[in-house]
Amino acid sequence: MRVLLLGGGGREHALAWKINQSKRLTKLYVAPGNAGTCEVAENVNIRATDFEEVARFIKQEAINLLVVGPEEPLVAGIRDYLEADGSFPSLVIVGPGRAGAALEGSKEFAKGFMTRHGIPTAAYCPVTSENRAEGIAFLRRQRPPYVLKADGLAAGKGVLIVEDPEEAARELGLMLEGKFGKAGERVVIEEFLRGIELSVFVLTDGKEYKILGSAKDYKRAGEGDTGLNTGGMGAISPVPFADAAFNRAVEERIIIPTIRGLRADGIAYKGFIFFGLMKVGDEPFVIEYNVRLGDPETEVVIPRLTSDLLSLFEAMERGTLREAACETTPRYQAAVMLTARGYPGPYEKGQVITGLHDARESLVFHAGTAARGDAVVTNGGRVIAISSRGDTLEEALQRAYQDAGRIHFEGKYFRRDIGKDVKGRE
Repeated sequence: MRVLLLGGGGREHALAWKINQSKRLTKLYVAPGNAGTCEVAENVNIRATDFEEVARFIKQEAINLLVVGPEEPLVAGIRDYLEADGSFPSLVIVGPGRAGAALEGSKEFAKGFMTRHGIPTAAYCPVTSENRAEGIAFLRRQRPPYVLKADGLAAGKGVLIVEDPEEAARELGLMLEGKFGKAGERVVIEEFLRGIELSVFVLTDGKEYKILGSAKDYKRAGEGDTGLNTGGMGAISPVPFADAAFNRAVEERIIIPTIRGLRADGIAYKGFIFFGLMKVGDEPFVIEYNVRLGDPETEVVIPRLTSDLLSLFEAMERGTLREAACETTPRYQAAVMLTARGYPGPYEKGQVITGLHDARESLVFHAGTAARGDAVVTNGGRVIAISSRGDTLEEALQRAYQDAGRIHFEGKYFRRDIGKDVKGRE
């Protein structure tokens, strides 16, 4: 099987690492990839959103399977583009069309979908510049803190949680006036849910599904969940506080109704669904949908998958997921993200990275790196994910932190409290 994987972050390196293990693989390309993906695949200098070049490459290299890593090309309709072309009737595409991708591409669409299909979520109010007064009135009926979300894609940074009602009203105005660009032309104000966050990941063919695992990530830049939101500073899997009863509730009240809702709405869907959840007491609520795997959650969920990933993709395409093997190890996986100085604000690039081969007990997934001659240099805010396994969460975290200390670049930063809030709940 000849495979093209779109993307260039830690999620794509983890997927490439797993795909490369398959006996069904003939050739793997990653576009554009990074300095890590080229160790398990051939990098191709094509942007994931350059549909014309992607299509040309698929035709030129007789690609059988396209795996779309990031959300931007999915929301922009890469599946629709390739299907409309008519030149790729046998191409397997992992990722939904534009209609399904709206679950992530529009917060308002996602909230309406959940409401329509009885999927538990927080109360909400969609706001534009035309009904700002209605939004302010909704804010005043809520108890602090106040949650404001840009409707469109904002690189994981379009969510504000504000304690003061006057500040919330000001931020609403700033969002509507362009704080997050076009993503914030519509804003969804939500009721704040008090609980603990986690994510669950599935692969679906639109009828059946396989649960790939659960994870908890850490979004704030600072220890103790302080500071600005980031794309993710680390993750753990499985989630210790998600017991069998809670997982069953997630499946029965959220996963199954979501798959049924897509079918009821006439939305064909083949690909991943990321369920961003809040555990409130013992009850699950949906915070958000993503239509791809998360990052850095992929770096802990995919290493725990013991089944062949390409076989799962083939079963997705054939509609035989029910019979497909989807096994995971019960052992824990923990990832610590090494970031560049200044991230998530303006950050440095081009710092030489050393010690990459000294991380002896971990998987080293490149998130923002590039090759410069014989050297590997930083090329993003989130640079390296150190992912380690253990029989206990403590053991996995200990190994990850040991190897985080063995990799060096100027300005390196990482949170030292990943997983500390849930240790002891195993």
